[in-house]
Amino acid sequence: MTTRLGETEPVAVSRPVGTKQTGEMPDRWSWVEPSVWTPRMLTALEQGVKGGKWFSLIDKVYAAANLTRAFARVKANGGAAGVDHQTVERYERQMSANQEKLARQLQDGSYRPQAVRRVWINKPGTKERRPLGIPTVRDRVAETALRNVLEPIFERDFAEQSYGFRPQRGTKPALRRVDGLLKAGYTWVVDADLKSYFDSIPHEPLLERVQEKVSDGRVIKLLSSYLEQGVMEGLASWTPTAGTPQGAVISPLLSNIYLDPLDHQLAARGVEMVRYADDCAPRARRAAKGQACATT
Repeated sequence: MTTRLGETEPVAVSRPVGTKQTGEMPDRWSWVEPSVWTPRMLTALEQGVKGGKWFSLIDKVYAAANLTRAFARVKANGGAAGVDHQTVERYERQMSANQEKLARQLQDGSYRPQAVRRVWINKPGTKERRPLGIPTVRDRVAETALRNVLEPIFERDFAEQSYGFRPQRGTKPALRRVDGLLKAGYTWVVDADLKSYFDSIPHEPLLERVQEKVSDGRVIKLLSSYLEQGVMEGLASWTPTAGTPQGAVISPLLSNIYLDPLDHQLAARGVEMVRYADDCAPRARRAAKGQACATT
């Protein structure tokens, strides 16, 4: 049985033992955007929605309060201008007009992300460089608003041993897990690094995994537009056939969505793994005295 397409709020199924009532959500959801994730939405998230899929999410993406919070995050993160040369400060000077236009385009389906400006940055701990994509400020706001809506849906079921790019996680919890495994007597360690992972994620399987939980066609179309947006490097431009740009706001979440089945399969086989982002790897290796765990 699935949720009706016209519902604006999901209907929760029976409450599992130990799940808190509305207004008593666990601290693990303290990071969610409250303008999107109301107490009723969080209750549905905790309990599970009928059919396991979420409908009618696009209106939450373009909601004025969500876009306002999204811009605040973009401003706090700073960053350079994209291909349109518009800085965060310039966008803010015409904040009302820019946000209203963005909301209207997201609502009527006319929104299209601009190309990502590609630059190269040094890779920590090596002599290599890696590509970094810089979306426009407008696109960073839209992506942040989309992430505000989608991230809790997938975070709910992510594997316990995944630490990279996740709320309330990161380097320190990963290091504590590494230390705990070493103290527990695990001495055989495989250090696996997925080279150019972001650039190699296949689009169709990734979208299929998103659609396992999200049935709003307009949200899927919006995600597809980010995967298909062009790349500009100097005077050269092209459209990638795979991958999601490093530097894009939505990319870390998408990277975790794609690898999550692997995390669960390894856990089911009894493999003790700690997966984290590669910028944490040098510190993790030092902490493990030359031994490390899997990295993304």
